[in-house]
Amino acid sequence: MTGFARTQGQKAGISWTWEVRSVNGRGLDIRFRLPAGLSQMEEGLRKQVRSRFKRGNMQISLQLDHDQEAESAVSVNIDLVRQIVEEFTPLIEQGLVRRPSVDGLIAVKNVLQGKSHCFDEDELSPSLLSSFTELLDQLALARANEGRELAKSLVQILDKIEILIEQCRNNPALRPEAILENLHKQIKVLNESIAPERLAQEAALLAIKADINEELERLQGHVSAARGLLGISGPTGRKLEFLSQELGREVNTLCAKSNNSQLTGAGLELKTLIDQIKEQAANVE
Repeated sequence: MTGFARTQGQKAGISWTWEVRSVNGRGLDIRFRLPAGLSQMEEGLRKQVRSRFKRGNMQISLQLDHDQEAESAVSVNIDLVRQIVEEFTPLIEQGLVRRPSVDGLIAVKNVLQGKSHCFDEDELSPSLLSSFTELLDQLALARANEGRELAKSLVQILDKIEILIEQCRNNPALRPEAILENLHKQIKVLNESIAPERLAQEAALLAIKADINEELERLQGHVSAARGLLGISGPTGRKLEFLSQELGREVNTLCAKSNNSQLTGAGLELKTLIDQIKEQAANVE
């Protein structure tokens, strides 16, 4: 399922932004992009994601930023300045060089240093983890909202399938008298082109082929099972995909048995609707 979430926080002069992007996937694929020094957090974060989601390709990133005030702050390398002065003191006493000025010392490399952007991991980690949990909460909410819309779409498709199933049941070609008449016509043809000893066998096969009630019952059963899945909590995507395969199998059999244009047309419409279920099921958790 698709989804996007972002959370932000700040502590001890450091601000952060968590982002997660989720797209459809048959399984759960998690990829992290963490700042250097925080890679050891990844395994714990990964377990947290797996405990809440079962499907989707997720890209999760963390960006750390330091306050501008901290960025501009500098410190003086006192040890280096002392070393420079001590080294030049004999020359200064001999009058060979002048005593160094502040401007001159500042120009020396590494005398002025920006404050280190290091952070206390133990101090920061709890806040990052809390913010990460909030991130997953937001993602779960986004995916749940999408899931509700998908459920409505799937219910509409199942409604259409049930209408077509009922149309097939009520098709005039499936009335006993129509089946009998069609059988008589086909037996007459067979009687002219087949050995008498096989005529009864072929007639029985024709009678079996003319009956699609079993396929219609199984189709209805799969539709009812799909409705049941849409009404429960927890992962159902793979089960819906399996049911769409079973629905497709029954419709293929129905089309193979059909000797009526209306039944064939209904079968083709059913195939289109089942393909839509299969496509939508790939988006379901």
